[in-house]
Amino acid sequence: IGAVMVGSASISLADRDMGEPLYFLARHAGAVLLGCAAGLAVLMLPMSVWFRLNALILLGAFLLLVSVEIPGLGRTVNGSTRWLALGPLTLQPSEPARLCLVLYLASYIVRHQKDMALSLLGFAKPLIVVAAACVLLLGEPDFGAAVVLTATSFGMLFIGGARLRDLTLAVVTATAGLAGLAFTSPYRLQRLLGFVDPWADPYASGFQLTQSLIAIGRGEWLGVGLGDSVQKLFYLPEAHTDFVFAVLTEELGLVGATLVICLFGVVVFKAIGLGPRAAAVGLPYQGLVSSGIGVMLGFQAFINIGVNMGLLPTKGLTLPLISYGRTSAVITVIALAFVMRAHHEVKEAERRASAKSGKGRSR
Repeated sequence: IGAVMVGSASISLADRDMGEPLYFLARHAGAVLLGCAAGLAVLMLPMSVWFRLNALILLGAFLLLVSVEIPGLGRTVNGSTRWLALGPLTLQPSEPARLCLVLYLASYIVRHQKDMALSLLGFAKPLIVVAAACVLLLGEPDFGAAVVLTATSFGMLFIGGARLRDLTLAVVTATAGLAGLAFTSPYRLQRLLGFVDPWADPYASGFQLTQSLIAIGRGEWLGVGLGDSVQKLFYLPEAHTDFVFAVLTEELGLVGATLVICLFGVVVFKAIGLGPRAAAVGLPYQGLVSSGIGVMLGFQAFINIGVNMGLLPTKGLTLPLISYGRTSAVITVIALAFVMRAHHEVKEAERRASAKSGKGRSR
């Protein structure tokens, strides 16, 4: 579905700017294939390898986030320095960095679960790491990635057994901090005002949202037909990236949009649901990695769809597996490979436990 929508939403833009209608589709497909190749490597490695490499993974995450500030490496687009220029290729470090931080947090929770559940210091240590990463993300600036990382971290800490009072205090503090940043930054405040009433300034601050709402409204129940979107014809900015869901809804209607949301729900439900199963067979790390990835993908999809529908302020986040974004596509496929590897190990552990239980009963 993602490949089809990237091709449909970008075809006019690609033809005008690149002289090749399928330019973005070909690059998107290449990124998915690269992600599959890297995902196969992940599937071959036991999860215990990543657990042991937690310190190197954390170091790698911060090196990625710092790298965009290095002169000559960081690439600035629309006022944000979020990309690395690696010859003909570009890399958005926040995507692999967030996955690395999920792997690190899962290992920390497993190694320090008792301290985290009994003391405020044990709970605060991983949050200090997350806060440092968020500072670097906000420096790019990438407010949306910082929000997703913070929410994912809180979700993992909750699943990992953190005390509710500590978690509540942290959530309130983080929410107040992020809200303060939003209201004290002029361009973020402008986005908020445009979100509250986009029709007040439909040709400036509210332009993206009004065009997105027009696209969604045109879709009605069954859509105008695949490839027949009008809003993608240079009306809706970022039609193949941040606002691809609006084009999808215009072309496939409420039925198509609901199908996509349900598919996201299945992925998130299966990923988070693996957590209790993994804990039951003594594989908490596998369960936390899977749950963390489920929370991350689900929350990012929730924000993107909310932005497209005018329920949330614009955040500049892609819709996982659907939007065009080569780094996002590669990392999302790799993240799902981690979930598949965790699922494989949990199933094997359940099978061994079932066989052992059956032998015990036969005796």
